[in-house]
Amino acid sequence: MSLSSAKQTTVAEPVEVSGIGLHTGVPVSLRLLPAPPDTGYVFRRTDLGGFEIPATVESVAHCSYATTLMRTGVMLSTVEHVLAALRGCGIDNAFVDVDNLEVPIMDGSSEAFAEMIERAGVTEQPLARRALLVRKTVSASSGNRRITIEPSDVYEIDCTIDFPHPFIGVQQRSVTLDNGSFARDIASARTFGFIEEVEALRRANLIRGGSLDNAIVLTKHGMLNESGLRFGDEFVRHKILDIIGDLALLGMTLLGRVRAERSGHLLHAALTSSLLRNRSAWEIVDLPAPAEDEATASLVSEARP
Repeated sequence: MSLSSAKQTTVAEPVEVSGIGLHTGVPVSLRLLPAPPDTGYVFRRTDLGGFEIPATVESVAHCSYATTLMRTGVMLSTVEHVLAALRGCGIDNAFVDVDNLEVPIMDGSSEAFAEMIERAGVTEQPLARRALLVRKTVSASSGNRRITIEPSDVYEIDCTIDFPHPFIGVQQRSVTLDNGSFARDIASARTFGFIEEVEALRRANLIRGGSLDNAIVLTKHGMLNESGLRFGDEFVRHKILDIIGDLALLGMTLLGRVRAERSGHLLHAALTSSLLRNRSAWEIVDLPAPAEDEATASLVSEARP
């Protein structure tokens, strides 16, 4: 569904998937359910009586190897891949029921979640779809890592990564999030890690559910996965997937251009916090109906100073 659709959306019917947690290694089931207009994304811990954790910037607890949300001491980890699927597939409102403390990792990408949404179908709702329109450039950086969001009349992500590995090196890709581009180009790109990181994480009692079925594992000169890569630039595509998932915590789609260089979950969280704190850097606008697509440019230009 195009981001210029006029109405908010939710999934048409409940749909469920089961897997294991990447870091906990425990079995977990996830259900997507329809939610009323203006709900956004709300996780519910069904193992804790349906305790609700809103998918918002304010709920972010920490984000080193994955993005973890917390509300009054109750946590939910590794939320970014399902959030990427919801935002990337044009869903505005959904309840996400999870029966453990981590979202299932599936194959390390968002593909299973995007397929769930396709299976469930999409329902338009009576209220207008809103977007966070970026009016001023906001950045977050750390050393040679940087992420910036600047004004644009579309949601575009331009990402560059740089790893000294023969399979990666410098990779750059741009994507405009509309017309099925997420499901087509981004959803199936898997998470990746280096064998030395894997060993350190295992010693720290993390990635207990990690395997070659849910991550690309790179050795010094190659990779352990016999199945090979899904795309020549699968690594940068997955970084774009993470950006979409982490920025979904803003609560609505964006009209802005994101430029990321060597970014990660920590910088994504810093950017969303900085953007929201800078009240003159954004405003919330209703998106026009598809027939009024030509009016989008004038809507954007009128809203800008």
